[in-house]
Amino acid sequence: MADKKEIKKSSVKSNKSKSHYVPNLRKLYDEKIVSGLKKSFNYSNVMEVPKINSISLNIGIGDAKNNSKGLESAIDELTLISGQKPITTKAKKDISNFKIRKGWPVGCKVTLRSNRMYEFLERLIAVALPRTRDFRGLSFKSFDGRGNYNFGIREQIIFTEIDYDKIQSIRGMNITITTSSKTDDEAYQLLKMIGLPLREKPVKQDIEEAA
Repeated sequence: MADKKEIKKSSVKSNKSKSHYVPNLRKLYDEKIVSGLKKSFNYSNVMEVPKINSISLNIGIGDAKNNSKGLESAIDELTLISGQKPITTKAKKDISNFKIRKGWPVGCKVTLRSNRMYEFLERLIAVALPRTRDFRGLSFKSFDGRGNYNFGIREQIIFTEIDYDKIQSIRGMNITITTSSKTDDEAYQLLKMIGLPLREKPVKQDIEEAA
């Protein structure tokens, strides 16, 4: 009986430790970035400070309808990379040029939030992007005008979770970082402070001199 009580206590302690786990990038955001952004943009309320809401990873496969193994492989790889099971994406309309009908599978997608999002972002910044061939930083022009950032990766093998000897083919993916920023300038500063290797934006004076 005493053994059961001890097991129950240890289980409760384990659950508590898991609930208190905070990823490193989340700590960085809470402890330094919030105050830094508040100072830079003169926010009157901490609730105005922008944050990352989600990160979406998408792999497109044009022949997914006739290439079930390719789709399965992409789903398995995206699961390894993200730590979460992706959903199959389907065509929203007919695309005659690619002989794709509405409703046909065209790839897979996963959306990360909370701790899993921060964990993926940390691996992306610290490990994956530096492994990209001839990497010189991400473009500062890839914001959508609403504070969200979108970029592509040419080879999934930059992620250490992928075993090169077991992949079916080299394939790229698209990554979208959705933020609560109202402007691209705020989003740029947020992502820059969190460690995303964005290229430096030219200052207004440099642009005028170049013109």
